[in-house]
Amino acid sequence: MKKLYPLLIAVLGIMVGVLGTLTFNAYTQKRNGLKVRNRDWSKLELVMDQISRNYVDTIDTEAVSEAAIVAALAKLDPHSVYMPPVELKDAETELAGNFDGIGIQFNVPNDTAIVLEVIPGGPSEKAGLRKGDRILKVDDKVIAGVEFPQDSMVRRMKGPAGTKVDITVGRGKEEILFEIKRGKIPVHCVDAFFMVNDTTGYIRLSKFSRNTYTECMNAGKELLAQGMKHLVFDLRDNTGGYLDEALLLSNMFLEKGQEIVYMQGLHREKKGFKADGTGILKDVRLTVVINETSASSSEIFAGAIQDNDRGIIVGRRSFGKGLVQEPVYFSDGSGIRLTVARFHTPSGRCIQKPIGEDYGMDIYKRYSDGEMYDADSIKVDSTLAFKTLSGRTVFGGGGIIPDIFVPVDTTRVTQFFIKIGQKATQMRYASAIFDKYGDTLSGIDDYAKLEAFFDRIDLPSDFREYAARTDGITATQKEWAETEKYLLPQIRGLIGRYSKLGENAYYKMYLSVDTTLRKAIGLD
Repeated sequence: MKKLYPLLIAVLGIMVGVLGTLTFNAYTQKRNGLKVRNRDWSKLELVMDQISRNYVDTIDTEAVSEAAIVAALAKLDPHSVYMPPVELKDAETELAGNFDGIGIQFNVPNDTAIVLEVIPGGPSEKAGLRKGDRILKVDDKVIAGVEFPQDSMVRRMKGPAGTKVDITVGRGKEEILFEIKRGKIPVHCVDAFFMVNDTTGYIRLSKFSRNTYTECMNAGKELLAQGMKHLVFDLRDNTGGYLDEALLLSNMFLEKGQEIVYMQGLHREKKGFKADGTGILKDVRLTVVINETSASSSEIFAGAIQDNDRGIIVGRRSFGKGLVQEPVYFSDGSGIRLTVARFHTPSGRCIQKPIGEDYGMDIYKRYSDGEMYDADSIKVDSTLAFKTLSGRTVFGGGGIIPDIFVPVDTTRVTQFFIKIGQKATQMRYASAIFDKYGDTLSGIDDYAKLEAFFDRIDLPSDFREYAARTDGITATQKEWAETEKYLLPQIRGLIGRYSKLGENAYYKMYLSVDTTLRKAIGLD
């Protein structure tokens, strides 16, 4: 990848994610802060000086200056933002590839955190935590059964490697205290990968983090070894991340010389990026799955695939973020991300959707306008028409429009389904099953054994009884008949998470009722 890497070096400080993630820009800023010219900032500096010298009361000067920064950026675009130190650190950690912590994944379906995954070899596994444990206390702070923000839970569990934290968990009827020594924990971006059938592989990518290329490369190699001829690449709900990782991922699928993306701004010269032809998946048939929250780096990848006629895009219109941000760091640990350019797909289109007062309501408008249910309701600007490599027409100005549209499935939305979703009854039921059959579930390492396990349980009756007993939620026969075929694969997948199959079990079990994936695979 000799031709690609020098270009990547120049953009290591560029990010295009919606998440607010920032990275180091070796060419423009350093951690000791950005120096600005007085003539550019004289009015703002004069105002702040007058406030500090002459205002009638004592004020928090730092808070006032931060408010001024926020107000200034608000006049630009929704993606140019100020980030306080804590928020910036959290955002960077999200995509950094590792963090200091205890090594668990958990969810809070109601008012109690339930361990979904214990990272192999991590501090929690070494201490003895297991899947299905309910976290009751962190140090001396009770977090179960009370309204306790999930981000606060995370912050209490994280900490510098080498420090210790006490975690009290509920396991069955027991309460067990574990002293855990924090360590370096890897952050994974590939949620799942497996063979759907003898020739079709599946990869689900949650974000474009520092490990994206490496993880996708490893997953691709494993699937190729298992006979993959067709790959379904799932980017639904992937809000973006690092540009260089999107370039490297695109390079895996494109021929030498094919354009991936180019960027240009008022103060940024046009800079393009092309594939070098060394990708290991150039000969694999490709289907990319997107939805309304696939954004930024996800759209760069999908746009490169679509404009080069390399694969088929399936799903619903993507978010529509075609702006590139650079980070600016300040000496107090805070920073801003500033939009400096637009990115354009190989055909020349910028997919940034219009920015206006209703920008944040765009997804809601798609529902109200009928776009989520009918492809004919997708509005395009005929003046922004472009041609793919083979001459197909594509449109800019509003995300990536899929080649094959799949509407939102509303058939499963009964009152029963809505109520159990609000209470997270399914997740808590899966945890209850693990409490009862944990030893058996923990040892299951293939799908035949998992299916045999499910054969032992009358899931329909057992779940309905559980929902009625714990949450007071019951279903009419009509509601159950409409909901059962969608609900049971989800429940089976949630239970399967507690086996050695992990997240793969969830996605593989849910595949049978995932209308978008079935369309992508060719089952419907």
